[in-house]
Order: sequence, then C-alpha cells, then structure tokens
Amino acid sequence: MAELIRIYEENPNPKAIAKVVQVLRKGGLIIYPTDTVYGLGCDITNTRALEKIARIKGIKLAKANWSFICADLSNLSDYVRQIDNATFKILKRALPGPYTFVLPGSSNLPKDFKQKKTVGIRVPDNLIAKTLVQELGNPIVSTSIHDEDELLEYTTDPELIYEKWQNLVDIVIDGGYGDNVASTVIDLSGEEPEILREGKGSLDIF
Repeated sequence: MAELIRIYEENPNPKAIAKVVQVLRKGGLIIYPTDTVYGLGCDITNTRALEKIARIKGIKLAKANWSFICADLSNLSDYVRQIDNATFKILKRALPGPYTFVLPGSSNLPKDFKQKKTVGIRVPDNLIAKTLVQELGNPIVSTSIHDEDELLEYTTDPELIYEKWQNLVDIVIDGGYGDNVASTVIDLSGEEPEILREGKGSLDIF
C-alpha cells in the first residue's frame, strides 16, 4: 500500500524529499508532480524498478520510450552524444519548461537503455521534481499516468491518483492539482527540429 505524502512546491520539505529518495534508491516506484501532468517514475539505474514500470504499462522494457527527468542541463553529456551549439541554444531557451527533447543517446547510458539510439530529456519547471533528482544524484525515468476517461486524459487530482495507484506504487506525492496537458515533444536528433507531439508550452521559441 502506497503512502500519500504532501509536499509543497514553493518550499519542498527536506525530510519528505529524503524519504522519497530513500524509496527510489531501494527500487521503489513513485508518482510525483511535474510542470505538466503527474508522472510515474523510478531511479534510472534500478533494473528491477524499471521492469516493474514496464509491467504496469504492459510493455517490454526494451521497447519503452520514457523520459529522463534531469535537474538541469549540466549532466546532459552523461546521456546524450555531443550536440551542436544550435541545439544547445534551443535547450537553454526552453528548459526548465514543459518540453521533452528527443536527443541522440550516448554510449554512457545506463545498461537498460544501451540499445537506445535516442533518449527523451526533460527538465521540468517544478521544484519538487528537480529537488528529487538533485538529492537522488541521477535522473528519474518517467512516464505520464493516463486516465481511462477519454475526456480527462491525465488524472490531475492527487487523492484520486492515490486511490487508483495505491497498490501499484510505493509513494504518491501530493503536490497540488496537476495539469492535464502533457509536454510538447520535439525531436532534435535529426537535421531540423521536428515536433512529435504538441502539448503544453509555446512553439514560438523554435
């Protein structure tokens, strides 16, 4: 049975953050707020946790296209091949923000992602998500939680999320109401930026 923990974005409680990070380090799954929709996540380096998410999502881990949630752009080179200045400028302009960027993966990717040619990178403009990643010391792998209701594509109420997910995850963070618009996904791995999904976030910056 999951624990529901209230964390305020303006001032995330260090004790609560430490508790969540401890669960992530032990291979636990969490649901947490971002600057778009609530995400289901785990420690990127924990194979067992990654397999659990794949099972929940009904896919094979090797086929999963999940985002890496990073605290900033400083450790991007750990996961992404050398990128040119123009690409870096786009990233600097857009992040932190409601965008997922598809970039060419590097040979340093964690073992479960070694076969990936590209990876999705996110730096959400949400202090809870960023603080969790900073304290954990490496990215959280993340996938949005979908709602069966077609009208409400993403669940936004943390208490309803808890009701639905309490037997599947270890912690649900209540960071207030979430958004129901997912991030805009932009592929920067080719010659020209390509918009794969239009979501939250202005396209004018491209």
